[in-house]
Amino acid sequence: MAAGTGHRRGSDTKAEIRNVAMELFTEQGYEATSLREIAERLGVTKAALYYHFTSKEDIVVSLFAEHLATFDELIAWARSQTPGPQLLAQAIDRMVDMASERGSRMVRFALANQRVIKDLHPGHQSVHERMNTLCDALTGPDASVEEALRIRMALLSVNFTYFAAQGLDASDAEVTAAARNIAHLLNPMAADASTEAAPVTPPVAEAPVG
Repeated sequence: MAAGTGHRRGSDTKAEIRNVAMELFTEQGYEATSLREIAERLGVTKAALYYHFTSKEDIVVSLFAEHLATFDELIAWARSQTPGPQLLAQAIDRMVDMASERGSRMVRFALANQRVIKDLHPGHQSVHERMNTLCDALTGPDASVEEALRIRMALLSVNFTYFAAQGLDASDAEVTAAARNIAHLLNPMAADASTEAAPVTPPVAEAPVG
């Protein structure tokens, strides 16, 4: 990003600032990173950076707001679709795609800056309510308790996979592929298909007596 481009309008510049800031916050910690360092990494003046964000807190809050806005888009899409097995499979894929854009990086940032996450995150309740709303949009009225739980577990497993992968010798692409496979395995429709496809073991013939 060349000097002075901090004044151009559009979301691309803000997204680039968020990405660079998240890299620095993860590398050296939120407290140890200054706006000057973020501007230098971007190749812009501090004044140009101020045009978009006036503080480090603004950048972190913007990161969370962006995530919640993406979640809201997923919910709006799910509500506009016809409920059914295909919708659930598509929702899982969309959830994985949403997480894969910054999944591992966001997890590393969160683990390295837990106090900041606690202070500036909009709240677990906000995310929890959105997850409930999404699950309600995907769960049919006749779903059993197990089916409803599988849907919730399938969606929740996506983010859990990125947390569980920390310390594992695996690329982001491998973790994303695993997250997708695991989530689909938890899909109740996938479980039903697996049961239906399971081979039936023929009964063992009894040996003749006498």
